[in-house]
Amino acid sequence: MPDKAIRIIVVDDHMVVRKGLRHVIAFFAGIVVVAEADSGEEALCLSQQLQPDVVLMDVKMDGVGGIAATQAIRQCCPQTRVIALSTFQDTELVKQMLQAQANGYILKNTSAEDMEQAIHAVHAGETVFSPVIAKALAAEKPAASSMNTKLSAQQHKVLALLVQGFSNTEIAGKLHISQPTARYHVSAILLKLGVATRVEAAAQAIKQRLLDDPTF
Repeated sequence: MPDKAIRIIVVDDHMVVRKGLRHVIAFFAGIVVVAEADSGEEALCLSQQLQPDVVLMDVKMDGVGGIAATQAIRQCCPQTRVIALSTFQDTELVKQMLQAQANGYILKNTSAEDMEQAIHAVHAGETVFSPVIAKALAAEKPAASSMNTKLSAQQHKVLALLVQGFSNTEIAGKLHISQPTARYHVSAILLKLGVATRVEAAAQAIKQRLLDDPTF
């Protein structure tokens, strides 16, 4: 196991999916699977025993499902971060996972590169969403009071570049981050501002003078 590797548990009630994820993750830099679980109950038990850094959590499972398991894990293991991994794009499910204190929601058809970046981003304290999920949530324009609207320091830098009209590729180059990471930051910004497009995000940033307040 590499030094200081991100230790994760893969949770899914389908063995083929678990084994497939484990095979893919074996090629990720600085990430190692320390256990697999086929149920929410087992995920909670293993999390208490192993104290992983990140749990990849299937949302829909028999018995204790992903929502209840996530809430329990976040309560008993607050340092463990949870990423929902699902085939479902239902925004109500996403909201329920967020209410259970999940740290992200990505789809199972996510590319290996994007999944790797999502794990690193969540471990670093970010909240991640597949772009289609972020767009769907932003389209609903949730009330700012219902969610944490503060941008991280990195997201504040991304927003500043976004306002200047830079593309994700250009933002990645200027901040020395990968393109998937830049894309995740942009998606998180859209979600937190309650907008659906980059243009709307830039307009909100200018209108509300968000770039004048680095604590936003």
